[in-house]
Amino acid sequence: MVISMEEQEMAGSFDYYKMFYFVGKYGSFTQAARILRNSQPNITRAMNNLEADLGCRLFVRSRKGVTLTPEGEKLFTHVESAYEQIRLGESELSRSASLQSGDLSIAISEIALHVVMLPILQQYKATYPGIHVQILNHSTPQGIQAVSRGIAEIAVVSTPTEVMKPLSEIKIKSFQEILIAGRLYENLAGKEISLKDLSSYPMISLGRETTSFAFLNKLFASHGMVLAPSIEAATTDQILPMVAHDIGLGFVPLTFAGEALESGKVFQVHLREAIPPRHICLIKDKSHPLSAAAAALEQIILSVCHTTD
Repeated sequence: MVISMEEQEMAGSFDYYKMFYFVGKYGSFTQAARILRNSQPNITRAMNNLEADLGCRLFVRSRKGVTLTPEGEKLFTHVESAYEQIRLGESELSRSASLQSGDLSIAISEIALHVVMLPILQQYKATYPGIHVQILNHSTPQGIQAVSRGIAEIAVVSTPTEVMKPLSEIKIKSFQEILIAGRLYENLAGKEISLKDLSSYPMISLGRETTSFAFLNKLFASHGMVLAPSIEAATTDQILPMVAHDIGLGFVPLTFAGEALESGKVFQVHLREAIPPRHICLIKDKSHPLSAAAAALEQIILSVCHTTD
């Protein structure tokens, strides 16, 4: 990297301008030296050098102290503005580091939000009310891409993820998919059926671009079947009411169906084949450090999930 002569000269003068600011503000070399924890002769020498560098007088010295010359007044206006901006920057960083303020962008899939993140977000906002949180409602692939592109600091999504370096994946909670049906199909209640038997019934699933579809498609394929839904929903929240209205059978996380199961709106259809558990995962880019706000959220997620899962 090539550094210009102007940059070299400017770099050597930064300390001078800091001294100049306090001398100009208080009209005293002695007071400036006291604030900067320096000696009065050093301050005087530095101001003489600054005047020599700039080729003009900046101060009028008298027994009562120093006052700025017209040239000094012009320079002080710029230096004062710069000093205030630096002070504001330091203050902002201090508040951010102490989590009094700041911004956090995270990607959360629909399933991850309902299975694990709602109480965690409640705890986070109660602990750090000054942090502005932007939640990106993404599918798992979109959430991973958001972290990869730096749009989100972390993503909380459901498996399968297929994460590649430098991204890392931490499994934080497992959950179980179940098959549910409405009253129209009550002949299936209490029975155990196979995946092959499902070909006789209309199926509702998420879209083919989602990891939920990929998970179920792999399950069906492992038993020589093809997942061919009659309806593809945009969100998991849409599947439950459609099942309750007898539009078809559908797979949903057990967490989603709890209330509907208890009320009898739907019932669980038991399969002969075992459905492997899925996981909620925390995704981050290990090549970039997390901000203080993101690190605090990660700590809560790991603490809560390690004690409850």
